[in-house]
Amino acid sequence: MKLVMQHELQAYLLPDPVIDFTHPTIQAKAQELRQYGSSPEKLAKACFEFVRDQIAHSWDARQGPLTLRASEVLTTGFGYCYAKSHLLAALLRANGIHAGLCYQRFAVGEHGAPYCLHGLNAILLPNFGWYRVDARGNKAGIDARFAPPTEYLAFALQDAAERDFPAIYAHPLPIIVEALSHHADIFSLHDNLPDMAEMPIDP
Repeated sequence: MKLVMQHELQAYLLPDPVIDFTHPTIQAKAQELRQYGSSPEKLAKACFEFVRDQIAHSWDARQGPLTLRASEVLTTGFGYCYAKSHLLAALLRANGIHAGLCYQRFAVGEHGAPYCLHGLNAILLPNFGWYRVDARGNKAGIDARFAPPTEYLAFALQDAAERDFPAIYAHPLPIIVEALSHHADIFSLHDNLPDMAEMPIDP
């Protein structure tokens, strides 16, 4: 069951310092994507597929700057899963679609410790309610898609320490902002990925 963390749905339509959709580059891309949006579902899918396919996952690519704000992700074309979720939220909100941030916890390697958080999105769709999508980017073994009401996410839980947290946040978790703000590059972040075993009620 999804747990919406803010009492006011309006929070999922507003900009913040990270989901900075008032930035001219975000506004321009959001307007460009509207040509695919004859319905909220089609527009949300277009935004999702743009971020999934056209923005490189920083660690998959092994290049690019360490990005945080949605406008940085769009301008550079690179982002970790967290940063890509910030861009997707920004594009959706710029188009009047409620969008939130979700987190999961997975092993960094194939099994066992260490663990890290993984960032994805939830979208409020008129015909389906809150629907989660994962725009981290597909590759061998990952086939994340937009096909409501069924969720096609990037990863599945593998052990008892992994978590699929139900909360939908309007703003990024502080631990995510801190990690993307204070590490020197994508390699430093990869060696120190943020992790939490439990999610805060009020971030």
